[in-house]
This record gives sequence, structure tokens and C-alpha cells, in this order.
Amino acid sequence: MKIIHKREKPYYSVRTGKNPLSHGLDLNSVITLFKSLYLSLELEGYFQENLGFYCVDTGFNHGLLGDDIEAIILIELRKRNMTPISQMINSYSEDDLFDIIEFLYDNCSKPIDRTYHSYSDCGWHCSTFDRTQGRQEFREKANKILNLYGAGYELSIGGEILTLPESGLEGLFSASLPTATPRNITERIESAQIKFRRSRSSMNDRRDAIRDLADVLEYLRPKLKEVLHKKDEASLFEIANRFGIRHHDEKQQEDYDKPIFYSWIFYYYLATIHASIRLIEKSENSSEK
Repeated sequence: MKIIHKREKPYYSVRTGKNPLSHGLDLNSVITLFKSLYLSLELEGYFQENLGFYCVDTGFNHGLLGDDIEAIILIELRKRNMTPISQMINSYSEDDLFDIIEFLYDNCSKPIDRTYHSYSDCGWHCSTFDRTQGRQEFREKANKILNLYGAGYELSIGGEILTLPESGLEGLFSASLPTATPRNITERIESAQIKFRRSRSSMNDRRDAIRDLADVLEYLRPKLKEVLHKKDEASLFEIANRFGIRHHDEKQQEDYDKPIFYSWIFYYYLATIHASIRLIEKSENSSEK
């Protein structure tokens, strides 16, 4: 499956909202598209290194995972009746599809050296592979499909399916922190982002992600006192405390729309952290001169 040209604007019916799939593809459509992608990559040998392949002369040739892929999937995914993927995919639930996409990403390698076995049109026999390149290509192609599903998803470099950032806020996730940022801070922020954006994140998961960001601000608080007015610095923590994110007391508000407010607080804190670290860095650089 190849997309030769990408228009800057959607076609007429999507652009005007008249297409019933304007706001995202349904599960059946996504399964159809991903099945096409899977069959194309399988034909080219992208899964042979780990999952093996069938030859008309020698039968099944196992890969690095051995000769019982169904057992491996049962161990890894805790699920039965997932293989053969080409036959079972049409009955997958959303969770099944996301699981198998992550599994295939982990087990995808681009063929480097291969020969074509022409007898009975057997297909490609591959001998050497590039796992990094294979995963990158798989991720890029899978994301063209996942981006269109429902409200939008993506397969991360780490192999997890995440919800897309809200429109207009994508830059917060792609923005890099200053190189001098302590590793414990960057790791805490990255962990919070993944926790918040997981496709099945609960309200508790999202609250935990916000709490992680609040902890980062708490860590930065001594230096923030030097670059912010006292009132502004205090207001950062008042938000988390008021909405029951960090501490619990009778003055806190509980009767609010958590999906909406959690998104607001998360993006607010993430943007604040980026701004705070840069303000601190600017202040420290100025003091050195």
C-alpha cells in the first residue's frame, strides 16, 4: 500500500464535513487498511527474521521466536485465536488490533539480502536484516492509518500506541528541553507524557501523569522562586491542590468534568515546565556573565 501524493487539504466531502468518516475512520475500515499493509510487508519479508516463513519446498522455516508463534502470542499478549493474522484480523477488537500492531512492530526487520524463490512463485527468502530500519518504516506506514482512526492515534518510537496530542498542542510533545536539563527531569516528563497519552489511559492514570508533572515543578520550585513573582509561583501548585491532584482535604473541588479539566491541567503544566526550565537557564546564564 503506497500513498503517492499527500494533499495539503482534504478532499471535498471530508473538507466540507459531508463525508460520514470526516472525523475519523471506523474500526472495520482501519482493520481493512492495516491488513493490506501487513500482507504487503509480509510479502516483502519484513517479518521473516523473527516470525519465520513458509517455503513450498521445505515447509515452515522458523525465525528467532521459534516454530510456535501462536504460543508466543499467548505468552506475550495473553490472547488466543490471534493467528494466522491474515485470517483472524477481520474478527479483531480494537484492543486486539492495537496489541498485534505493537507485537509486529517489535518483530519487524527490513530485509537487506534476499533471493527470490521462483518455483511455484514461492516468494522472497531473506537472510540478513536491519531491525532499526524495519521498525522505522513499519511505524511510519502504520501511523498513516492510526492517525485516521477515531480521534487519532500513533505508534510511538517505544512501540506503544498513544492518542494524538490535541490539535494545536503537538509542539509541546516534540519540543526538546535544554541540553543541561537533569536526566531525572527529562525521564519524569517523558514518562508522564506516555502515561497520559496511552490509548487506554484511565482517569487515575491521567491524574498520576499530572501529579508527576507537579512533582517536577516542585523539584524546580527553589529555582523558580528566583525567576517568578511569589504570587505566580504559588499559583502553579494551587491548581493541582485545588483539584485533588496532589493532596486531599475538604476544601478541594471534586465535582468537575475530569476529562476536560485533566487535559487542561496537563497541558498547562507541561507548557509551564518548558517555560520554567528556559527561564531558569536564562537566569543562570545571565548570572555567569
